[in-house]
Amino acid sequence: MKTNATLALPAGQLTQAQELGARLARLRAARAVRQNDAALRAGISRSTASRLESGDPGVAVGQLLRYLDALSPGLTLAQLLAKEQPAELALQVRERTKRVRLAVGGGGDRADLNF
Repeated sequence: MKTNATLALPAGQLTQAQELGARLARLRAARAVRQNDAALRAGISRSTASRLESGDPGVAVGQLLRYLDALSPGLTLAQLLAKEQPAELALQVRERTKRVRLAVGGGGDRADLNF
């Protein structure tokens, strides 16, 4: 009989699976790889890649490791969990960087900008 892996896990372990999926999704976004392309490189379906990134605990560990290797060859699961990757740090910088435009006729004083 098929069981729902999400219901079989305690809440703490389910949260860990979701955090792992979020790290995979951030790594993929940081490397500017489409989910479909990463799945193709890993030899899994796009729906399985989506399940991995959403933290579905029912996905096999082998598929997770192949997906990780497709995203970042040579990166181990322990390394992914231990620290933030350089590509992810660069993504954070890109997300923080915003252009600021001064309002037309608004005085144009930069001291008005609240940083």
